[in-house]
Amino acid sequence: MKFPVEQILNLPDMKILDCQENEGGEIIITVEKDENYSTCPSCRKNTHSIHQNHWRMIHDLPWSQKPVLLKINRRQFKCHKCKKVFSENLDFVDKSKGYTKRLAIDIVQQVLNSNIHSVAKRNGLSDEEVESMVKGQVSQILNINLNQLKRLGIDEIALVKGQGDYLAVLVDLDIYKPVEIVQSRRIEYIREVLISWGVDVLNQIEEVSIDLWLPYKSLVEELMPNTNITADRFHVIKQVTYELDTMRKAEKKAAMSLDDKSEKIRRLEALNKTKYSLLKNEDSLNNKQKEKLKTVREVLPNLAKMHALKEEFRQIFETTKSWGDSITKLLDWMYDARSYFPKSLGTMVRWFGEIVGYFDGRTTSGTVEGINNKLKLIKRLEYGFSNFTNFRLRSLLNWHFTINSP
Repeated sequence: MKFPVEQILNLPDMKILDCQENEGGEIIITVEKDENYSTCPSCRKNTHSIHQNHWRMIHDLPWSQKPVLLKINRRQFKCHKCKKVFSENLDFVDKSKGYTKRLAIDIVQQVLNSNIHSVAKRNGLSDEEVESMVKGQVSQILNINLNQLKRLGIDEIALVKGQGDYLAVLVDLDIYKPVEIVQSRRIEYIREVLISWGVDVLNQIEEVSIDLWLPYKSLVEELMPNTNITADRFHVIKQVTYELDTMRKAEKKAAMSLDDKSEKIRRLEALNKTKYSLLKNEDSLNNKQKEKLKTVREVLPNLAKMHALKEEFRQIFETTKSWGDSITKLLDWMYDARSYFPKSLGTMVRWFGEIVGYFDGRTTSGTVEGINNKLKLIKRLEYGFSNFTNFRLRSLLNWHFTINSP
């Protein structure tokens, strides 16, 4: 079945004057608005008086992998009432752009799954044109609606591992989307962003979930004094697993220094490849890892006890239902673990109020970790952006692009 060009073009208010394919394979469609009048933007009166014709070429979505150029007559009209000259409105293209809005949306979608240079080459555009389209889309979502923000998560991400350059990521924990990416986790940078949100937004935030970093806590207390601060449970558990792993390494070092060769071999064999057996959730271990854990229990009772305490600690956060029962079990665990996890207990004592705050609403920044992993992927693949500003824009598109999708 052969469809008319008008139906394929899908611009209902436009009439096609000509359609041809040039030697380079480009399809050029000459169009102008079907109406012979326009509405004056100043006095809202209709006028039929054409003052001047303005022809321009703009890029549109391709047809059958062939580039499409629209030759558009954007007419100027003169209003008889207020005597002003104005250009007619074409809702499918911005006045200053050389491409249709629908092409920009399609290009941005391609960039989200590729990179700027490849998308530009594939669509017969320059890198600068593609980057302009991306920035144009992001500029429409920079004023992200914060009116419904109730639960905020604050975390950081090291884009280059080992170099200590951290970005701060601010996340709406109810919609699982970042609402801002700050170029540094330094408090003055985050403070500036939070203050820019305004007092009304800050006062409506009921809870903030943070890792165990005192500057975050101090900043929230400064700007949102009535907000509940919750220590993210994953960072709390991370403290315990880190101390367990430190003991694993210490046991290996101690085994290496043993004079008794047979005992040395026995311990080292028991410790070999035990990291994941000890640190992963026990119910997630495969059969081989379960066997390694069994060997640890037989040979290294101190390490086995720490592992058991780690699992018990995790279960408090995952399975206890009531607030009171959770607090009781946590206090009991702290008593039992005092000689095994001294550093973790010191942290828990300092952050006890924020840690037990988790059991009120069970708010967690776990979603932030998933967001951070995606941000790292974006940075690693370097989608054509070379500085923080562009990286921030490119990143926000991943979660907010659908706002502008048709």
